[in-house]
Amino acid sequence: MKARRLRFMLKKELLQTFRDPRMRMVILVVPVFQTLVFGYAVTTDVNRVETAIVDLASSPESRSVIRDFTASGIFVPTVAAADFEEAWAALDQGEVQAMLFFDPRGNIQVVTDGSRGISSGVTAGYASEILSSRSASPVELRSRAWYNPLLESRNFYVPGVIAMMVMVITLILSSMAVVREKEIGTMEQIMVTPIKRWEFIVGKTLPFAAIGMVNVLVVSAVAVLWFRIPLQGSIPLLMLASALYLMNTLGMGLFISTVSSTQQQAMLSSFFFIFPATLLSGFAFPIENMPGVIRALTLFNPVRYMMTVLREIFLKGNGLETLWPQFLALLLLGSVLLTGATMRFRKTS
Repeated sequence: MKARRLRFMLKKELLQTFRDPRMRMVILVVPVFQTLVFGYAVTTDVNRVETAIVDLASSPESRSVIRDFTASGIFVPTVAAADFEEAWAALDQGEVQAMLFFDPRGNIQVVTDGSRGISSGVTAGYASEILSSRSASPVELRSRAWYNPLLESRNFYVPGVIAMMVMVITLILSSMAVVREKEIGTMEQIMVTPIKRWEFIVGKTLPFAAIGMVNVLVVSAVAVLWFRIPLQGSIPLLMLASALYLMNTLGMGLFISTVSSTQQQAMLSSFFFIFPATLLSGFAFPIENMPGVIRALTLFNPVRYMMTVLREIFLKGNGLETLWPQFLALLLLGSVLLTGATMRFRKTS
């Protein structure tokens, strides 16, 4: 009798789970999709390092070295600078990730962007191999990593944790906001009240936005006071970026909530967004190393832009004059997500 009851219970749960097309999609299709994305995105290899070249020697030897760097397929000369200061400006603004400098006597200096974490060390290692292969005697490569001279991994990862924590908390909370009203049966009661739909959306998002801003302040304080991560940039600029970022996470959460029928669906859909968004953000693996199609997908990932903003503000101290493309992307994506969530709410309510 117990075995029969158990069999009926198992059958009921399986039928209930697979009856919903969206649940079938989450269970069967999402794991395959995520495996494909992760397989391409998760790599510590370094390639296509955009490089500034400063050749003050202008000799056959320096030109030969530049050809070797270019032929490697790893270093891509994108800036031909007239002097060190011009190349430094390109590195500071994130236009390049490395600098190859030849002084008038032919000495070579390789400078890497230490704010890129482990990729900076790997880039220096590739440069060392290229230079060593040109000489029968060992070449001593003295590379300098700007913005993170000791290449401490915590300086690279901890600022990114802010984006991760805010995304997880606000996305999950907001994804439950509307669907919870549906499940407990209060949505119909709310809709017959005088409250306007935009007031309902604002009322659902503002508390979570406040929670998100508090999380930014708390995690930033832990990063600076406990882990001793340098905060070189402006705190008001950091909070402005956080507000734009919250437009994206809350907008995505509300959209998930409007298309979900149960809180279980909303939770699973949230995790479906969180994992790819994390891997395609540059948090652990450089975006420039990913295949072209995957790199194109990252353009629609708000976490990517927030990750850049956080590291630039914390480690480089850059301002809006440098980071305006990231701020603009966050504003546009956030506006689209919030508008889509509102329109979907109007359609389904």
